[in-house]
Amino acid sequence: MAAEISSFWGPVTSTTEWCEKNYVHSSYIAEFYNTISNVPSIILALIGLINALRQGFEKRFSILHISNMILSIGSVLYHATLQHVQQQSDETPMVWEMLLYMYILYSPDWHYRSTMPTFLFLYGAIFAVFHSQVRFGIGFKVHYAILCLLCIPRMYKYYIHTYDASAKWLAKWYVATLFLGTLCWLCDRLFCKEISDWPINPQGHALWHVFMGFNSYFANTFLMFCRAQQRGWAPKVVPFLRVFPYVKIEKQKVQ
Repeated sequence: MAAEISSFWGPVTSTTEWCEKNYVHSSYIAEFYNTISNVPSIILALIGLINALRQGFEKRFSILHISNMILSIGSVLYHATLQHVQQQSDETPMVWEMLLYMYILYSPDWHYRSTMPTFLFLYGAIFAVFHSQVRFGIGFKVHYAILCLLCIPRMYKYYIHTYDASAKWLAKWYVATLFLGTLCWLCDRLFCKEISDWPINPQGHALWHVFMGFNSYFANTFLMFCRAQQRGWAPKVVPFLRVFPYVKIEKQKVQ
């Protein structure tokens, strides 16, 4: 889909565009709804970060929430400009985030503690360099999907070994938002021609951003609960403002 009007950012150089007309609302924002739909993800990641810092969770969770924010900010830059460099600022953090999820999921049972973070760090660094030089199309999407699939069996293992009903609901909401978000992404991608003829565009990719923001929040909160259980911190899932669930812990005092 070509840009509708001249833009502040110049011609589109990204390898992928989505089913939203360009520069309709502003000459500074290429895909308006795909840009602003990242705001909920940033807010949810900030809520998670504040909780992780306030209760003294391990640094891995603070980094995870910050990673979610960086990814969302990168997505804002990409959809606002549709430039190739900004596209990389969205796609590279996507891979880094999945590598971080893999570390959090698998590290508790990994006996050689230095090898996993070293390997994942090198993998992420090499990917970033390679991705800056090569334009991926379907290859990036396949690569990202594989990384996601590698995480799912471990998430399922945590689920079946968690007996707290509230924590299980977090996992169920994680699956539900992933399913709904993926459905919106596929419809926007596969049926763009038909959708473009509708009186109103449902903005499937923007909905994907919103659903995946909640998906990340539910996943992070569930993993924080599981880790707190491993550490013996007596975790509970409690509501924040009666809307957003978060994990409240009670660390044992050192005698």
